[in-house]
Amino acid sequence: MTDEPLERLRAAARRTRELAANRAGTGLGHEDADDDVGTIGTDGALGFDPFPLLEALHRNGVRAVVIGQVAGIMHGSAELTGDLDLLWDGAPAHAPALAAAFVSVGARLADETGTPMATRPDALLRPRVRFTSPGAGGDCCTPALAWGDLRVREILDRAITAAGPGGLEVHYVTRDDLIRMRRALGRPKDLRRADELDSPGSGRRG
Repeated sequence: MTDEPLERLRAAARRTRELAANRAGTGLGHEDADDDVGTIGTDGALGFDPFPLLEALHRNGVRAVVIGQVAGIMHGSAELTGDLDLLWDGAPAHAPALAAAFVSVGARLADETGTPMATRPDALLRPRVRFTSPGAGGDCCTPALAWGDLRVREILDRAITAAGPGGLEVHYVTRDDLIRMRRALGRPKDLRRADELDSPGSGRRG
């Protein structure tokens, strides 16, 4: 376990906040992101800081795995992002701790249509839930979501862990699994970011 991926994430989040500091709000959330530009062009970039939620997940003993571009940044991607996407096992026994983590940071939940939901364990059992919190919004997904040919439970099992100050642990998808997920999604930004992570000069490992 190493702090280096978390230091990369801290630096990237700081750059995102600096770039967005003088930008007027657009009303666009992470679900409105352009398939090429990504969430860096949405209001999610304003004040972006995933660490309060990541710390809350750790405090509550939640094994939620970071996916998406935050995981890409942890693996060394140079592209910035304005959202935080999570994958967990969807087990009802683990939902109360996940709900408690969201509540502790003032997160709000919505279903896939954008309809608000109470931040309760049963709401989180859906295949995908949207969340917004003061520092970061995104999707919280389970293996029940339609993932095509991806073996998502195996991806969860293979997740790796970065350790930071104060004992913080952040679980995130392996580089190879993230590349597979990117290619399966197939949007311009996903293919571009998959190529970046898969390039010979990327220092790729696992």
